[in-house]
Amino acid sequence: MDSPTWFSLALARSKLEADGSPFAELWRHGELSLEIYAPRGRDLQSPHARDELYVIVAGQGLFVNGRHRHPFQAGDVLFVPAGTPHRFEQFSEDFTTWVIFFGDEKP
Repeated sequence: MDSPTWFSLALARSKLEADGSPFAELWRHGELSLEIYAPRGRDLQSPHARDELYVIVAGQGLFVNGRHRHPFQAGDVLFVPAGTPHRFEQFSEDFTTWVIFFGDEKP
């Protein structure tokens, strides 16, 4: 089976709609995985066991990352170390982000 090398935002959004979930894993290769995330209303995430990057593709709002809180908008990239409490707040209805998990799981 060939591993995809190109990922369409439109296709990723259609997967979210089909699954009825705020996130969907699109691809995994070794310790790297790619998801799409588009919560509606509230972000109910818990800390993750792996480091992650968010690449904001649409929307704006506030991001809480550990003790830090700052605005974000489309085009921004946010890093969250494994185990760090984080969440998106006051985000616009069109908020959507790529999520890239990488590295070993941390306890």
